[in-house]
Amino acid sequence: MTLSKRVRWWIASTFLLALLGMASYVVAAPYLAISGIRHVVAQGQHEQLWRYVDFDALRENVRPQLQQRIALGLLQRVGNRESRKNIAGVTALLAKPAVDAMSSPTGFATLLTGSSLANPDAGKRDEHGKPLPNDPLQHASTHFESSRVFTATVPNAEGQPVVFEFRRHGLSWKLVGLRLPE
Repeated sequence: MTLSKRVRWWIASTFLLALLGMASYVVAAPYLAISGIRHVVAQGQHEQLWRYVDFDALRENVRPQLQQRIALGLLQRVGNRESRKNIAGVTALLAKPAVDAMSSPTGFATLLTGSSLANPDAGKRDEHGKPLPNDPLQHASTHFESSRVFTATVPNAEGQPVVFEFRRHGLSWKLVGLRLPE
């Protein structure tokens, strides 16, 4: 059984359109994840953030960064007199509550709406005269680092970059890490 040219053209066209649609979705998906995070936070539905944020991966990503910053601060204050083992224990103890708070739905929403990230809409008001809420991801600088890693960079309150790192899991994208400024 041979297919006519017209049938082969329709099959090829359908296949190419499906492939193009799939590729478009893969490229658009991290932007959809950012939009989903913004929408969920704006609506106050923090319990729905799990759809866009892998909190376990976020916790594991942020913990060593915070521990390193605490350790450097302690070393600057006490010098090298204290053993590294003591400082490591103290940093783990001090960092744990901050990491747990930041990597929870409510803590993450607070990070986005609070004052730790720059607010380009500060001083602006909505149609009812209320101040606009902080929505740093709205003005994020975004790019693909690879086919599996997408980043959104926003300035913190001091103007230093905070990088939100998204990773692809199948066809969906989730926030898995933060790169905190030095």
